[in-house]
Amino acid sequence: MCHNQNHILIGRRRQSSTLELRSFRGADCDTDHYLVVAKLRERLAVKKKPAHKFDGERLNQRKLNELDFKEKYQIEITNRFVALENLDDDEDTNRTWENIKENIKTSAKDSLGLHELKQHKSWFDKECLNFLDRRKQAKMQWIQDPS
Repeated sequence: MCHNQNHILIGRRRQSSTLELRSFRGADCDTDHYLVVAKLRERLAVKKKPAHKFDGERLNQRKLNELDFKEKYQIEITNRFVALENLDDDEDTNRTWENIKENIKTSAKDSLGLHELKQHKSWFDKECLNFLDRRKQAKMQWIQDPS
């Protein structure tokens, strides 16, 4: 087994950006290979700003497929727009639009609710950590005395 060869796969476009290449024998990767680390020179690209910022609230639109929620939403919207009809027509157009938009948002939030994101639990727990410690000790013992 040859221990002093370092290989890394990189495209020709980034070949001149490679600054340093090194392998680490002590890193435990669960194979007979060793960890290879490369230092690259990277040119930063300008990040484009999004067209509009997302406020982080998503409505649970799947509830609209259920008849109960659909009817509740329709009733809520109808009630809010009936209240809007009583407003003055002399009001500013932008202010009227803001009222309409807010009524739609609040009625949807009240009747449909917000979409809850899934909470992913970590797969790496204490059992995994204990297993890796035992494996690392066995590998270090094998490196010390391979026979």
